[in-house]
Amino acid sequence: MANHLSSLKRIRQNHTRRLRNKYAYKSTKTAIKKLLIDKKNKKQYSIVISMIDKLSKKNIIHVNKASRLKKKLTKKLLF
Repeated sequence: MANHLSSLKRIRQNHTRRLRNKYAYKSTKTAIKKLLIDKKNKKQYSIVISMIDKLSKKNIIHVNKASRLKKKLTKKLLF
């Protein structure tokens, strides 16, 4: 266990950020699943795409993974 105050603070910060990133990623995955169930919802499609872009902008997921997800969604939905 860390003894320095700065390292204890860093542990707390990492924990908080990890939970926040995990929540953002899981909510995006849930939105993708809902979109694939209801394939005719164009408004939901744009929301999911923006969620994926935000994840890649914040470096929660890699840029290439974000583009793969968007490509896969677009291919499956084909508006």
